[in-house]
Amino acid sequence: MLPLLAPALTAWAVALVLLGLPAVVGTATALGCGGAALTWAAVSLYRARRLPRPPRDDDRRGAWAGSSRRVVIGMLACASATAAVVTFKVHAVTAGPVAQLAARGATVTADVVITDDPRVRPHRGGVIRRDSAVVEARLELLISATPAAGNDGAGTDAGNGLSVRVPVVLFGSGPGWADLLPSQRVRVKGRLGPADPGELTAAVLLVRGPPQPIRGPSALQTAAGALRAGLRQASDVLPPDQRGLLPGLVVGDVSRMDDQLRQDFTTAGLSHLTAVSGANLALVAGAALALARLAGLSLPLRALVAIVAMVGFAVVARPSPSVLRALLMGVVAAVALGTGRPKDGVAILSATVLGLIMFDPGLAREYGFALSVCATGGILVLAPRWRDRLARRMPALVAEALAVSAAAQAAVTPVLVLMSSRLDLVAIPANLLAAPAVAPATVLGFAAAVVAPMSMGVAQVLVHPAGWAVGWIIVVAERAAAMPLATVPWPTGAVGLALLAVSAAVAWVLLRRQGPRRVVVALAGGAVFAVVTLRPLAGPWPPPGWLMVACDVGQGDALAVSAGPGRAVVIDTGAEPGPVDRCLRDLGVRQVPLVVLTHPHLDHVGGVEGVMRGRAVGAVLVSPGRVPEQESARVSWRLRTARLPEWVMPPGTRWRFGGAELTVLAPVPGAVRDGPGEGAIANNGSVVLLVRWFAGTGTLIGSALLAGDMETEAQADLLRVGVPQVDVLKVPHHGSGRQDPRFLAATGARAALISVGAVNDYGHPAPLTVNRLTRLGMRVYRTDLSGDIAVTGHGGRLGIVGRRR
Repeated sequence: MLPLLAPALTAWAVALVLLGLPAVVGTATALGCGGAALTWAAVSLYRARRLPRPPRDDDRRGAWAGSSRRVVIGMLACASATAAVVTFKVHAVTAGPVAQLAARGATVTADVVITDDPRVRPHRGGVIRRDSAVVEARLELLISATPAAGNDGAGTDAGNGLSVRVPVVLFGSGPGWADLLPSQRVRVKGRLGPADPGELTAAVLLVRGPPQPIRGPSALQTAAGALRAGLRQASDVLPPDQRGLLPGLVVGDVSRMDDQLRQDFTTAGLSHLTAVSGANLALVAGAALALARLAGLSLPLRALVAIVAMVGFAVVARPSPSVLRALLMGVVAAVALGTGRPKDGVAILSATVLGLIMFDPGLAREYGFALSVCATGGILVLAPRWRDRLARRMPALVAEALAVSAAAQAAVTPVLVLMSSRLDLVAIPANLLAAPAVAPATVLGFAAAVVAPMSMGVAQVLVHPAGWAVGWIIVVAERAAAMPLATVPWPTGAVGLALLAVSAAVAWVLLRRQGPRRVVVALAGGAVFAVVTLRPLAGPWPPPGWLMVACDVGQGDALAVSAGPGRAVVIDTGAEPGPVDRCLRDLGVRQVPLVVLTHPHLDHVGGVEGVMRGRAVGAVLVSPGRVPEQESARVSWRLRTARLPEWVMPPGTRWRFGGAELTVLAPVPGAVRDGPGEGAIANNGSVVLLVRWFAGTGTLIGSALLAGDMETEAQADLLRVGVPQVDVLKVPHHGSGRQDPRFLAATGARAALISVGAVNDYGHPAPLTVNRLTRLGMRVYRTDLSGDIAVTGHGGRLGIVGRRR
């Protein structure tokens, strides 16, 4: 194990260090290590010929000395080879014309070949939604190049019609990016910029306009794209969460996975399930071996079938670092199986790491690669010993599952501390609960992907049981993420690693003896019991008797008005589905009889899918204004897809839900006024609601005015009609400065709620507005300071409770 492990780790360390240094240092290191390796080898050979053979009693010492010499020679050779590879690759991406043009900010027209799936991300800022894309590509032809304004003009025609072959990263926006496939050639125009230091990339290209296809993808990538698209289409019969997760679980396609679900997976320590790695490859290879055995194939043919299945799966899942590592390990293991030779898992892992670092030194800097290698190493080294010890006290299957999860988590914890500065306390139990569902979901999902191009009906039949398995994983992730102390903060950097090492050493000393181990287990159990039971008693959420909650959704609005046990009317949904879904989940809301979207701005309607996630929704009330048109059309399309009625109601419309009465006060259709601010038409067209709460006897408890984002023009119009006096005011437009003081005073409110993001570029809430509210005698509550804010009713009196007390 050591003769291969030490050189592999040396190559990794050398690549990690040299990628942050100038190329000349890499060259010097390569020459130095190479000279040292050759000198060591020459001296060793000379001494071996000159010295007599050691006596038999010293054979073991001589064998150890010989092995040590081989390890040192291997380490020096790998350091030399890695330094040389890094030097050549850094020189190739920094010394060519593309890097020179990038340093001058040149505008270029070029042909590029896509090398990975585009990562398309919704744009969350501003009024109009515009998707952006990050695409890894290979620049092959510079058609024209023009230096940026302000340069001396040298090299104006540099690169014109020049063939190159360097990696670049494209940043684009708008349509045309999501459908691109690896190996496809496109023409783009944009401005070059220098790449980040330490990255094996020649430049970044800020693309203007959509890409122009020049050549289609290869037949292999076309087939892989068809299989991925087929799996997505077959998954459309599943509920939204399962529909987004199944392709991610099977082939790493997370393009439709919800943001909140991603966050739950990360908190629960299950995010590795959507990063295709050795587990997925092992399941596919195991299924292929089982079919080959049923067919009566010989051992070598069975190994060949497994290799073909793994290569095909790697193409469909895209050759990411974890997939490449797993593929190489799987091929070596299959060859060993086919030839009948014994195999050493650590040796295979070491050879894989060494080969990948030599092939692509940039992997040394990627956390994903480090997590994948550490998890595999932990399973190979720690799990067998832990399994054998646990098997004395529990069934063998349970012992193996617990040992594998614990070993993998223990091995990746140092990397997680460096990466995210936290410890995932629920990761091991969450992985244990989710593990039984991973295999059926992966195998059935991959089978559906293969069958989909031939028969979509059969694929959808296979997807249904896979959806059940995926549903269980989602339940585990949601419940684990909601546990108290699911993750705890931890210092980062060298301090965090040192503290982790000390903690591990102390835990080992305490747990190795039976007496201290029982004390530690008892104390840990008591602490968990105290946290789980006393925390809800100390600060329960939602607070008893809650009437309305202003959800903390960042820079946006989302309110929930209680409509009875498990029911709420939702007014606006924030910019993203995750936060509003989290808020409603914490409130225990399962039914939403009415959703009110005050106006079609993204920070009020972008999270509508989060409201519909796992909940029965009755109808949706929208503003009569359709500005901005693009966002309004997107919302209407989403509601039609969900088969939800879309209502526009005039002032005076009234509903009663439980003890809450909602009345529409504005706007009057066709009478919306413009203003000087950006988006003023849409803001002034906000639906304004009066909410009144009644006790069971019909006695009025209190009231609230929910004013959307209306600005001074609409506030003046409402003043002329009559502003009702209320107890609570939801301050319009996140507390912006465009407030009519007469309107604020006319409400007579005693409390003002401001829904605002802790980080925003608008200066919300405006200090002038906060001062005005304070001078009017209102107590100001802000979601950026208090988190979720609840209005409660007790004994005929209203109260306000912030979640962050």
